[in-house]
Amino acid sequence: MQVASRLQHTQEYYFSQKLREIEGLNKTGPSVINLGIGSPDLPPHPRVVAALTAAAARPDTHAYQSYKGVAALRQAMSGWYQRQYGVDLNPETEILPLLGSKEGIMHVSMTLLEAGDEVLIPNPGYPAYRAAAHLSGATPVPYDLTAESGWLPDLEALAAQDLSRVKLMWVNYPHMPTGTPPPAGFFERLVAFATVHNILLVHDNPYSFILNERPAQSLLAVPGARAVALELNSLSKSHNMAGWRVGLLAGRADVLQEVLRFKSNLDSGMFLPVQLAAVEALNLDESWYQDLNAHYRARRELVLELLTLLGCHPEPGQVGLFVWAAAPPTYADGYALSDEILHEARVFLTPGGIFGSNGNGFIRVSLCQTPEVLQQALQRVRTARAAAAK
Repeated sequence: MQVASRLQHTQEYYFSQKLREIEGLNKTGPSVINLGIGSPDLPPHPRVVAALTAAAARPDTHAYQSYKGVAALRQAMSGWYQRQYGVDLNPETEILPLLGSKEGIMHVSMTLLEAGDEVLIPNPGYPAYRAAAHLSGATPVPYDLTAESGWLPDLEALAAQDLSRVKLMWVNYPHMPTGTPPPAGFFERLVAFATVHNILLVHDNPYSFILNERPAQSLLAVPGARAVALELNSLSKSHNMAGWRVGLLAGRADVLQEVLRFKSNLDSGMFLPVQLAAVEALNLDESWYQDLNAHYRARRELVLELLTLLGCHPEPGQVGLFVWAAAPPTYADGYALSDEILHEARVFLTPGGIFGSNGNGFIRVSLCQTPEVLQQALQRVRTARAAAAK
């Protein structure tokens, strides 16, 4: 049976393929230490788990739920945005809970894009942006992010292009995979660019609380942004709830209503106990984020030691759940380094090239392993390097 033509440009997700390779290696020797995927290994706050358990034990929480989430969750999301970002959102019209923000990437794309449209996507950037563009029938148009530009788009160069068919632009700061935080004035320049060129910005913002020494920022805080921007956010990284699938889309009420029209044909709402537990998570105080970052700070030191051992050069001032680093010039690209370390030391590091051609000379290392596992990875690499030197 032939698959639909919409899949012709869409490959299986890289990590899905790589996990099968790792599974095969695990059958032939010591288990591979996976430092590739950003799936938090730390648990949610005990109060969040208790809220889930208590709600699941009730007999009245197992029915279908509203497609737009219960009022308590939307109000908690609104309160969280006000406290953390200084952004006031109407919980009735400007917030749409999602089954994770990755779902939102597809929902926005399928709601707004079609054949003939173009969408600006970052290179390097999250691969789901390109996949969603292809699946919607639109044409992805990469825009360059480079170390020389500080991993920021050249808005003047973009303005000089033909943007007449561009309907949407994906942006993501703190940026994944490079960890670049948004510098002062950058969001304002983005909003001005989008306003002049009649482009909808969609800001993907799941990393603003991880190892960020500055207050968390939302694109929606910029004057004028409400007219030209939406923002995706998630509890996956900020609250260790990746598998719970809780995210949100915020911004223009008219666009959210259209996204809801699409979404309502795909799912039947979020499990109510998960929604009530998310309310508990969103109301945690600042000590939660401080404790979370203390764990990641200690892990980052070990990852930096590992990268030094490999001769890599990490980008300074990074934010988020990963460390991005230039591979040594002795390797053709990040894939070559990743494959060598995987097969010689049974440690997996993500090659930067999976995020776009501008990532080819880089690797990305996740902080989602315990210090003990990171120490073990260090020892494996030391041993492999010593053996290769003989």
